Amino acid sequence: MGNHSDGTPASSGAVAKAGHEEVEKFQDPGLPPHRLRLADTDPKAAKRAERQVAILFGISVIGTLLFFFAYFGIRLDQTLTTLQLQNMFLGLGVGFAMLGIGTGIVHWARALMPDHEVSEERHALRTEDDRVAAVQIVDDIIEETGIKRRPLIRNTLIGAMALAPLPAIAILRDLGPLPGNDLHHTLWKAGERLARDPDGTPIKAADVTNGSVFHVIPESLNNLTEGKLEEKAKAAVLLVRLDPSELHPSPGREDWSYNGIVAHSKICTHVGCPVALYEQQTHHLLCPCHQSTFDLTQECKVIFGPAVRPLPQLPITVDSEGYLVAQSDFHEPVGPSFWERG
Repeated sequence: MGNHSDGTPASSGAVAKAGHEEVEKFQDPGLPPHRLRLADTDPKAAKRAERQVAILFGISVIGTLLFFFAYFGIRLDQTLTTLQLQNMFLGLGVGFAMLGIGTGIVHWARALMPDHEVSEERHALRTEDDRVAAVQIVDDIIEETGIKRRPLIRNTLIGAMALAPLPAIAILRDLGPLPGNDLHHTLWKAGERLARDPDGTPIKAADVTNGSVFHVIPESLNNLTEGKLEEKAKAAVLLVRLDPSELHPSPGREDWSYNGIVAHSKICTHVGCPVALYEQQTHHLLCPCHQSTFDLTQECKVIFGPAVRPLPQLPITVDSEGYLVAQSDFHEPVGPSFWERG
């Protein structure tokens, strides 16, 4: 055994160092003493807190009812005052509905649910005993909330939670009227003349030369006084003339064109952008938004891009005066897919 320069044995220094580390080791201070609340010791205080929670949940119910009163009871007119009044009560109703539930749950937790702290060593839940213990913890939590023993809180909470989402449903419903079958039909009908966009001048077949492109609307569109933009968004058409030998119509569509003149919806089947770019050499129509490309010679089949359906074709012919007219409406809904399609 060696000695240090001061004459002390080396082993004694190691022992002192080990003892020093033992002294500096962190000691678990444990949990602070649990302080009981008034509701823990006084049954009257607990009952009072229970009523307070129920009142807060009741305020949430009243807030929801206030919303519906403002939504259905205050009828809007041409004055700004009525609109401001309705908006004020709508906001107050939603605010009290959410505030009542939130503050009620917080007060319930602070005043009535057990607040003692528990600590335990972390370990992986691997064994069946551990899984059983985890289920027991959940059961204990439910039991500690007191929801089984306090039907007043339980019932008012259920009522508040059941009514609280209803204002959101009403607001979403008010985004606009349901479309019904409006998306399946446009202004096009048998005999409707094809007209230039935007002036509405009818187009004769003789005016359409090879390679020319016309942006087309129904002739009757400009006569509308309401909903004009909505109808134009569905009925807009691109009119192009090709060599008839370059067209490859599918069975049953041989007469949908006239001397190489074809008409297809201008609304892209991807997200509804206007398809307005025509490549004359390849006979391709290009959507500028996401580069979906359609082949005019194959009934506007998609050959590139995110679109998955061809542009719907409008069957056309000519009337007795040589003007291009529709044979019918589109045979399928135009534009992007929607869940009721088909």
